[in-house]
Amino acid sequence: MVNVKVGVLALQGAFVEHKNVLTRLGVPSVEVRLPEHLENLDGLIIPGGESTTIGLLAQKWGLLEPLRAFARSGRPVWGTCAGMILLAKEVVDGVPGQPLLGLMDITVRRNAFGRQVDSFEADLLVPVLGDPPFHAVFIRAPVIERVGAEAEVLASLEDGTPVAVQQGHLLATAFHPELTGDVRFHRYFLQLTA
Repeated sequence: MVNVKVGVLALQGAFVEHKNVLTRLGVPSVEVRLPEHLENLDGLIIPGGESTTIGLLAQKWGLLEPLRAFARSGRPVWGTCAGMILLAKEVVDGVPGQPLLGLMDITVRRNAFGRQVDSFEADLLVPVLGDPPFHAVFIRAPVIERVGAEAEVLASLEDGTPVAVQQGHLLATAFHPELTGDVRFHRYFLQLTA
């Protein structure tokens, strides 16, 4: 993995936590705030945070189209929580005019589980990660209401609600793997850069 360099969108949200996991894995990372920061990267993580704020800041700094071009170039992009919202083609209950990247064929509902006090943790069976179950942290989390034909569900809650999906080189999780000690999702993402 030493030859891989991963960007973390650093406009708002939990970007430092993702960088810390990458450092633990021995992977160099770059904080992405401007289009030129995307150069020479092998992958990109869009962290959790506030999706409207991240989208508006990306728009303000001229990042929306460069982010889309980055993903269209075939390099992997992973969105966690708010990042998943930004990757979605459609958002239910979104803020009018909210900028989206619109790259994944999924429909997402923002804050589907309620407010901050309704945050929770759950053990998920994630076949691509193997055993044991992945302990997931959901904070004001979105849910995936529709998964298009191009996308594949990687993990669901016990009630069948999809919370992790993959569409080719695009990955999205409704939860925050960076807030756990389990690095398997980050390792899985890094495999997509190979």
